[in-house]
Formats: sequence, structure tokens, C-alpha cells
Amino acid sequence: MAAAATSTVSGLAGAALARRPAFSTSFTSGGRVSARNPLMTRNLERNGRITCMTFPRDWLRRDLNVIGFGLIGWLAPSSIPLINGNSLTGLFFSSIGEELAHFPSPPALQSQFWLWLVTWHLGLFIALTFGQIGFKGRTEDYFQK
Repeated sequence: MAAAATSTVSGLAGAALARRPAFSTSFTSGGRVSARNPLMTRNLERNGRITCMTFPRDWLRRDLNVIGFGLIGWLAPSSIPLINGNSLTGLFFSSIGEELAHFPSPPALQSQFWLWLVTWHLGLFIALTFGQIGFKGRTEDYFQK
């Protein structure tokens, strides 16, 4: 018991913990391999983010032209009065006004608001998607022979 009391205990700042542990393995022909942080072996940018060399950083390729032309390209056809003399945009905006009239309570599930909301936004997202494909395809010569 006296020997246990006189032995030194190495803390977190001890010399044994400061060294990197080395492992021996038969895969490296008996050599010693040190443990590495797998996140630090990748390419790092200047700001410390981990990047991948094969995946493009600007994968969305945002362009305000696509958003502007896509919104105009959806507002124009959805504003044509085809549904009993009303347009889809007019029906959607009027249903918003009707639902805001009784604001604290939410729209009922049977309300026409949900139909106009889903239909109008589905058309908008389809127009934006095709706009992105068409605009970027043309600027990057995807459609050339």
C-alpha cells in the first residue's frame, strides 16, 4: 500500500498523453502506423471547411434571371381568367383575403384555399424548375448538336 501512495500519477498534461499512439499492423509490412484524425486528412479551405474535390461548390448555380423570368413566366399564364371567368392567381389571392378575414383561426380543411395554394405553388415550382433547366442549359451549351 505504501508503494501505491508514493507512485506518481500522470495527468492529462503528462508526457505520455502528449505523444501520438503508434499501432503496428501486418497490412503495412510490420511498420508502425500513427493514428490520424480522418477529418484532417481531407483538403481544407482557408476558412477551415472540409471540401470535396469532385462535387461542385456552387451546385445550385443560382441566377436571379431564372427566378425573375420564372416568376413572370408563371404569373402571366396563371393570371388568364380560365376558371369560370377567374384566374388561378386571382382565386388564390382572394382565398387568402377570405382566410385573413377570420385571422386567429386557421383555414378549414374543406376550404378552397388549400386547393388554390397547392395548385398555384406547384405551377410556380414547375415553371422555376424548367426555367433553371432551360436557362442554364442554354448558357452552358447543353442543347447544341
